[in-house]
Amino acid sequence: MTELSPIGWREYIALPELNIPEIKAKIDTGARSSALHAFAIAEFERDGQTMVRFSVHPYQRDSDRVIVAEAILLDRRSVRSSSGASQLRPVIQTVVELGGQRWAIELTLTNRDEMGFRMLLGREAIRQRFLVDAGNSYIQNPQQQNQTDFNEE
Repeated sequence: MTELSPIGWREYIALPELNIPEIKAKIDTGARSSALHAFAIAEFERDGQTMVRFSVHPYQRDSDRVIVAEAILLDRRSVRSSSGASQLRPVIQTVVELGGQRWAIELTLTNRDEMGFRMLLGREAIRQRFLVDAGNSYIQNPQQQNQTDFNEE
């Protein structure tokens, strides 16, 4: 059996293909899929491929910083939120970087303005890669441990 690296219940990750060098993610083993806060989501065609363009506020409580990203639209899926409501969301595939590892994940796009985290990293994304230490934060990013976080999920 391979030794799994530990991660905390929240970690800073990067999404290099989306030009997001850092975003705070809640590691959510209760959620199957991963979700990214996105707004101004628009589908368009490029070279016969359906694409999606969207904007991201990578930092909570900071609406001045905006990153505009594009990706191939992989699918549209009905996802049930923690409140029990179903929502049809665009799905993309992108690379995530955490703890010196880089791998592709599927990511749903949704408005998470009212949530404490701009991103959820679900169990499918971390399966057979990490072991979650629910009592700790920023195990892979120890420099972030001294930051005070308010208003989190």
